[in-house]
Amino acid sequence: MMKNKTLILGIGAALFLASCSKKETVDTKTSTTDSTATAATTDSIAHPITSAQGDTTENSLDWNGTYEGTVPCADCPGIKTSLTLNNDKTFSITEEYLERKSKNEDKGTFTWDATGSIITLKGKTAENKYKVAEGMIFQLDMEGKEIDGPNKDLYILKKK
Repeated sequence: MMKNKTLILGIGAALFLASCSKKETVDTKTSTTDSTATAATTDSIAHPITSAQGDTTENSLDWNGTYEGTVPCADCPGIKTSLTLNNDKTFSITEEYLERKSKNEDKGTFTWDATGSIITLKGKTAENKYKVAEGMIFQLDMEGKEIDGPNKDLYILKKK
């Protein structure tokens, strides 16, 4: 009878100690894992990625400002162009047809393409596309492609 009581007491003490240690270990691991998982989940939800990774013209160049140049014209000596790009993605453009006494002015907004290097003007009449570079912009053709050929350098507007 004494053996049974000692055996039962010994088993009970062993179970008690074992359950306390396991519970502490399990609680510590569970709480660490849960807090890490919660932090990671919360972090990815709270801070979504909203722009392209890496450097683009939009986020790495000082593109805002006024660009000027004279681009070719089919039936006049050229079109003196002044384009101002603002930080709030608005623009104003003035196009003066040389030897014609004709001048167009427009204002509106512009958008960047997915690569962050080409802008599209959206004004009352202006819907031009430009590739933005360091200190200059290149007027693109109606399909948004760079103008090629011997006169391609005439479609560059330089920053003032």
